Amino acid sequence: MTLLRQTMALFASAACLLLTACSTIDDPMARAIRKVTPYRVEVVQGNFVSKEQAQALRAGMSRNQVKDILGTPLIASVFHSDRWDYAFTIERKGTQPQQRQLSVYFKDDVYVRYEGDELPSESEFAERIVVPEDRKVVPRLEATPKELENSAKNLLSLWLCRPSQRCLQTKATHLLRRAEPV
Repeated sequence: MTLLRQTMALFASAACLLLTACSTIDDPMARAIRKVTPYRVEVVQGNFVSKEQAQALRAGMSRNQVKDILGTPLIASVFHSDRWDYAFTIERKGTQPQQRQLSVYFKDDVYVRYEGDELPSESEFAERIVVPEDRKVVPRLEATPKELENSAKNLLSLWLCRPSQRCLQTKATHLLRRAEPV
């Protein structure tokens, strides 16, 4: 009986050693699986409120006028009937997550004030959510007068010049020189 127990213990410890050894092997398939990442959905929650929208609010506006400018509030609590809360979050792959909060206060159903995070303008917000791309060097799109003259000569030589028509090339060069700005 003890021999059987010893054999089983030896077998169990050998199996444990073999299984832990397998986890340290780094095969190409395991590396490839670790590099593949699932698609992350862009998550946008709430209402984006820009600096321009907040600046359009004027004291004395009705709730409907405020709703027309800012949109429907994310939170309109029964316990805080004099306050609307606008919250906004966006998580986009390749950019920093953004989160903004704005509270709009009313007194007797008339807009009084707002408070919350510093709001970006619409253009600032658009710049922050753009995913940076690898910028390639943009080729120079201007030609110097010398380069223009050379390319014009090359074009004229292709169209007008054949080995037997040397006079046409001379005439084209003469025309080019006359067309140069003074």
